Amino acid sequence: MPHDHTTITTGIAGLDEVLKGGFPISNIYVLKGIPGSGKTTAALQFLRAGVEQGERCLYVSLAQTGEELRQIAASHGWSLDGIDIAELSATEDAAMAVDQSIFQTADLKLDETRKAIISAIDKYAPRRVVYDSLLEVRVLTGDDARFRRELIGLKTILAKRAITGLLVDTDTDHGRSRDDEIEAIAHGVIRLDKTLPDYGVARRRIEVSKMRGRPVADGYHDMVIREGDGVVVFPRIVPRVAAEQTKSLDLIKSGVENLDNLLGGGQEAGTTTLVIGQAGTGKSTMASLYATAALKRGEHVALFLFEERVETFFRRSEGLGMDLRGFSEDGRLLIKDFNPGEVTAGQFGQIVQEEIARDRTRVVVIDSFTGYLSALPNRDQAVQDIQSLLKFLARRGVLTMLIVAQHGLIGQNVSIDVDVSFLGDTVLLLRIEEDGHRLRRSITAVKKRHGPHAMSVHELSITADGVSVSPSSLNRVD
Repeated sequence: MPHDHTTITTGIAGLDEVLKGGFPISNIYVLKGIPGSGKTTAALQFLRAGVEQGERCLYVSLAQTGEELRQIAASHGWSLDGIDIAELSATEDAAMAVDQSIFQTADLKLDETRKAIISAIDKYAPRRVVYDSLLEVRVLTGDDARFRRELIGLKTILAKRAITGLLVDTDTDHGRSRDDEIEAIAHGVIRLDKTLPDYGVARRRIEVSKMRGRPVADGYHDMVIREGDGVVVFPRIVPRVAAEQTKSLDLIKSGVENLDNLLGGGQEAGTTTLVIGQAGTGKSTMASLYATAALKRGEHVALFLFEERVETFFRRSEGLGMDLRGFSEDGRLLIKDFNPGEVTAGQFGQIVQEEIARDRTRVVVIDSFTGYLSALPNRDQAVQDIQSLLKFLARRGVLTMLIVAQHGLIGQNVSIDVDVSFLGDTVLLLRIEEDGHRLRRSITAVKKRHGPHAMSVHELSITADGVSVSPSSLNRVD
């Protein structure tokens, strides 16, 4: 997102979008979180972004040594060249020069600390300052009134010099009183959240809990810490910000005439189709069918797998006469698989949006939505997130196919973990039943919001020669 002259970039991928431009200049901001939530990494990104802009940057550390900061940077392959480090820790007198000097924080008086900070600022004349951390200031002040005075004093020092400051704070058990002091004085407050599920990697989120005088994308946004990239934020999808596709598009066809007739000639762009059925009914085959037809028409397709490896998908499709490898190799088919527990809803949404941003993809397949839900810790929230993603895709004129698995193998006693029928504009129900000495597959269009469709049940045949739907008279319902 471009920045105007009143804002500066945070240096954190995705956070500028949440802030709708970045940090307003010459203010102080508080970055809060528990140990291990990514505060120091984010602070270094903030300063590195300043260096890239040609700004002088200063890291004032009461909590970590310069060597520790360099080790954190090295873990991402970063250099701290251009960032001045003032350590206020260890054993020497506070009046000594702050360039790589070492003081013992616990022994410093507040006025000595303040003088050392001012000396560092005057020496380096930075445009950005990180102050790490407020936890040590809490220890030195001892009471709320003095803590508040110190914060106001620091804010005044930075404001007079037109410096943008990021104050790092650690969530503790001190209660809300001092947190309230910080939030009242700071121009903005950003919170990093980290939780450990019973299974899988740590889940991280970020929230802009305060930003004075500017609109932000409020609420939690997923984030990760990636080697080389540092903190990466995945802004929550807001469907209305997507450009509306107003161009009238042709119906999207499957390439199987009787199936298209079942759906009134085809499926509309900008809609969502749920393909629901038990194991073995042909749900993933339907995904392959529509993907192949779209690719043969010269369109682009994105296919996201949560239960099947890419190679397995290719081999199964090839066994039905649908060769998709070549389309993947020439870039028209984007196909990705995901390991359970290693992707967040926000991260997945970002991947989909980036693909759609190319403005070429007309069909998106998520196979399966059941696997997607299983990969996320909060299913109710996952359904809300996918609903926002589907609305975003609809506005871009994309046909989205969600594969939904039912429990059970054969018969009518089947169910779905979560009711998702409201997500679909079209619902295709696939079933498999015993018929004498054989199993028979069937397909029915039980719902279609746009245009006519047939309500009759048709036999679905899946063989090495491909997919076919039995012809029968269509009892159309408008």
